[in-house]
Amino acid sequence: MSSTDQGAPAVSIDRPEDLGDRTAPDTARGYRGEGHDRPVLTIDDFSVEYKGERVVKAVRNVTLSLGRGEILGLAGESGCGKSTLAYGINRLLKPPAVITGGSAHFHSREGYVIDLNELSGEELRAFRWDKIAMVFQGAMNSLNPVITIQRQMEDIFSTHRPDMSKKDRRVKCGDLLERVGVDRARLRSFPHELSGGMRQRVMIAMAMALDPQVMIMDEPTTALDVVVQREILREITRLRADLGFAVIFITHDLPLLLEISDRIAVMREGEIVELGDAVELYTNPQHEYTRKLLASFPSLTGERGDFIRGGSRAQNGEPA
Repeated sequence: MSSTDQGAPAVSIDRPEDLGDRTAPDTARGYRGEGHDRPVLTIDDFSVEYKGERVVKAVRNVTLSLGRGEILGLAGESGCGKSTLAYGINRLLKPPAVITGGSAHFHSREGYVIDLNELSGEELRAFRWDKIAMVFQGAMNSLNPVITIQRQMEDIFSTHRPDMSKKDRRVKCGDLLERVGVDRARLRSFPHELSGGMRQRVMIAMAMALDPQVMIMDEPTTALDVVVQREILREITRLRADLGFAVIFITHDLPLLLEISDRIAVMREGEIVELGDAVELYTNPQHEYTRKLLASFPSLTGERGDFIRGGSRAQNGEPA
């Protein structure tokens, strides 16, 4: 589908030094942001439909911006369009899903803009993992059960960094595992030999392999017990602080997002019904659906449940 914005042509990101006039610096085009003057991703009027006997409008005119280093939470009930939006941004939708309108632009730290709707073929293959990586829901379904962790991780480098030596690939894979708290000896393991939390950490390590500027995490803590969930969340916030990537964190668990997110977008029936600062959204929700979500999580005291905020503000010493 052609983009509605012709100011940011598709570019090859295999050789950014050869882009020349085909790219535009971030300052060359405006964006409809939410107070962020340094966006890494802007989504404008984005829509997705599932074509069939009955057309399903899964994503309706969504406009968002993601700031550099920001954790943006995307909350909503199952079937509201959260994952469809993420797959659409990353051009992973399969028929009968069709992008029917809008645009998504990636603003590279190097100063050029990529129109994601215009990417195809080798340009699209090179873009994924390198600029925007994704942690898919259900790590066991994402990992190949008959191939070792090492082979699966090395495949990323052999595909995207073909000049990298075998020895360097192996060292890098071990370093990545240790960065997420998994012993490098686990490179020789098969996925079924790892716990659910370890498999999810492996998926996060794979997503970080090429130093992406954006990480899309689609319910990365689903089906994990609460202790492992807490460990994964701590890893995500620590890695974000260390490496500086931005995160879109997708879940139906609004209290979880309140702990780690800078801003939260609440989605219902394919639309963003509320978007704002996480603390403000918790203390002063504007939309009735947001209030219902906040009132739905359990409490041991009879009052609306509370949470301990452990995200970026708390880490920086700011009041939660």
